[in-house]
Amino acid sequence: MENQRTLADGLRLGVRALVYAVVGGAALIAIATVVSVLGPLVALDLYTPLVAAWWTVFTAVAVQGVPFLLLGTVVSAAIGAFVPERVFSRLLPRNQALAVPVAGAAGVVLPGCECASVPVAGSLMRRGVAPAAALAFLLSAPAINPVVLVATSIAFPGQPEMVLARLVASLAAAVVMGWLWARFGKERWLRLPGAGRPPATGLRGFASGLQHDFLHAGGFLVLGAAAAATFDIAVPRAVLDVFTGSAWLSVLLLAVLAVVLCVCSEADAFVAASLSGFSPTARLAFMVVGPMVDLKLIALQTGTFGRAFAVRFASATWVVAVASSVLVGWWLL
Repeated sequence: MENQRTLADGLRLGVRALVYAVVGGAALIAIATVVSVLGPLVALDLYTPLVAAWWTVFTAVAVQGVPFLLLGTVVSAAIGAFVPERVFSRLLPRNQALAVPVAGAAGVVLPGCECASVPVAGSLMRRGVAPAAALAFLLSAPAINPVVLVATSIAFPGQPEMVLARLVASLAAAVVMGWLWARFGKERWLRLPGAGRPPATGLRGFASGLQHDFLHAGGFLVLGAAAAATFDIAVPRAVLDVFTGSAWLSVLLLAVLAVVLCVCSEADAFVAASLSGFSPTARLAFMVVGPMVDLKLIALQTGTFGRAFAVRFASATWVVAVASSVLVGWWLL
C-alpha cells in the first residue's frame, strides 16, 4: 500500500512538472505573440512608428529565447533532482585548472543558447561543481554545440575556416575566463543559487526546481529583451556606417552590437553573414561575443548570481572574447 501511494505521488508530481513546462512555455509564447500583434496596432493609433518597431524587436528576442530558456530550466531541474553530487566529482578533475577545460569542452553536448546555459550552470554549482568549471561551461555551451556549428557552416558556405575559427575562439575565451575566475574570483562576488537550503530530490524536487527556475529566469529574459529593443531603435543606422572603414573600429562595433542585439546563438551566424561590409574578423567577433555577453544574458546572470558578479564577469568576458576573436581571426581568417 505504501509503495502504491509513493508511486501515485510520483506520478502526480511528474504530471505537475510537465504541466509547468508546457503551459508555462506556451503562456509566455502566447503573451509575446499577442503583444506583437496588439503592439503595432496601438503604435499606429498613437502615431508612433518607433513603438511598433520596438514591439517587433522585443517580441523577436523574447519568443526566440523562451524555448531555450525552457530547455535550460528542464535540464537544470533534472540535474538538481536526479543527478547525485558524486557524479560530478568523478567526471571532473579535482584540480580546478584541469576541470575548467574539461567543463568547457563539455559545452558541446547542450544544444541550446545562452538562455539555457545560465540555469544549468547554477544547477551545477548547487551540485558541488567548482564555480570556475561551471562558468566555463556556461560560456562554451551556447557557442560550440553542434547546432550552432552547423548553422555557422550553412551561413558561411564554402568557408570551413569560419566554423573552425568560431569553435577555437569561443572555447579559448570560455577556458580563459574559467581560469581567470579560479585565480582572481572572490567568493563574496558570487551569490550561489539556492545557497542556504537543502536541495530537494526526486520528482518533487524536479517539479519545484522547474517552477522556480523558469519563472525566475523568465522575468529577467523579458527585461533583457526590452533593453535590446530600446537600443535597436535608439541608435541611427547611419552611425554604424562610420565604423566599417576601420578594421579595429569595425571589430569593436560588432562586438558591442552583439551585446545589445541579443541574437540567439543558433541564428547569429546568419546575421553575421549578412554584414558583408565588415571584415571576417569583425563578423567572427560578433559570433563569439554574442553567446557570451548580451543584455538578456547579463540580466539572467544578475537574477541568478547577483549584480556584483554579473557586472565584473560580463565586462571581463567581453574583453577576453574580443581578444580571442582578434587573435584567432588573424591566425585563421
